[in-house]
Amino acid sequence: MDQNSNSKKFIKRLLTIILVVAVLVGGIVYVFDPFYHYHKPWLGLKAVLNDKEYQCIGTLRNFDYDTLIVGSSVVENNDNDWYDEAYGGKSIKAVRSYGATADLCYMLDVAYEGHDIKRVFYNIDPSSLAMTAETTYESTGCPIYLYDKNPFNDVRYLYNKDVLLEKIPYEIASSFIGDYDESFSYNWAKWKSFNSDMALGLYHRAKDITPMMEETVYQKNLEDNIALLTSKVEAHPETEFIFFYPVYSMLWWDGIVRSGERDAYIYNELQMTKALLQYDNVRVFCFQAQEEVATNLEIYMDTLHFAPEINKLMLDEMIAGENEMTLENYEEVIGGVRDFSDKVVNEYIVPYEEKGLLNYAEE
Repeated sequence: MDQNSNSKKFIKRLLTIILVVAVLVGGIVYVFDPFYHYHKPWLGLKAVLNDKEYQCIGTLRNFDYDTLIVGSSVVENNDNDWYDEAYGGKSIKAVRSYGATADLCYMLDVAYEGHDIKRVFYNIDPSSLAMTAETTYESTGCPIYLYDKNPFNDVRYLYNKDVLLEKIPYEIASSFIGDYDESFSYNWAKWKSFNSDMALGLYHRAKDITPMMEETVYQKNLEDNIALLTSKVEAHPETEFIFFYPVYSMLWWDGIVRSGERDAYIYNELQMTKALLQYDNVRVFCFQAQEEVATNLEIYMDTLHFAPEINKLMLDEMIAGENEMTLENYEEVIGGVRDFSDKVVNEYIVPYEEKGLLNYAEE
């Protein structure tokens, strides 16, 4: 009898301990919440943002803001304060490495669920217009338990060893030790080198030139992406949408000429720009043909990723109204981009060929 009683007491105590530990661990994760799944920072902690797949969706739901900086990895090196100081308000980033239209539009939808958005700065990567208009979060292994609103699968977050032993200590250390700047959210530039050796080393040039594809080769995907993006613009006339095509390096242009995609990409940009400019709440800028930037490989780390100074340059030019496209000039401006790409392959890349500075992809 005593033995049975002791066994029951032991099991009861064990279950109580397990319950207490579970509540304690889950409570710690909830309070510190390094992915901002439940709330914005508490306890004087900073918003330590360095893992966009895990943190971006939570910040869009729970942070205070009225301005979005939207795009791929090329916008991550923006300082949010640049935008706040220039336009007023409070900005955060909605970023996705691939910059796919569907992914970015999904983030826009999440932002609009609980916020009034004054401005959206949206980086259009040429490749995004050729992608399918379907989100890629699940297919690329993103933590869907943070994206959906199912509280039951939150156990994967609340009882996560890495979150408890790595993410929370890092959040605390970054908040109270050192000089972490919240406006540098998702910034990766300080860990990278920008110079011609890096850019050339990461460019693997195709040995053969593929015949130029038909310009409408991506027509179906393009139409779907246009419909998706313009639907967001149309649904939110109260928001000013500022779209821009970023300045990739001349190596990128050489690459898409050799792959035969240049004409299709130019066509896609023409069609997307024309569609966007139909709306009064839209402005569109094009920085692609800035030769002094695109030909200076000392400010690139690969064919398309540039140093933060170029992010600032593009913003300054948007503020000044430079390189802006209208319904009257967009064809001429994008035609100038095509001319620049011809100049790249006929002039700018030639010295690099002659000096043997280009690496060629293995077949």
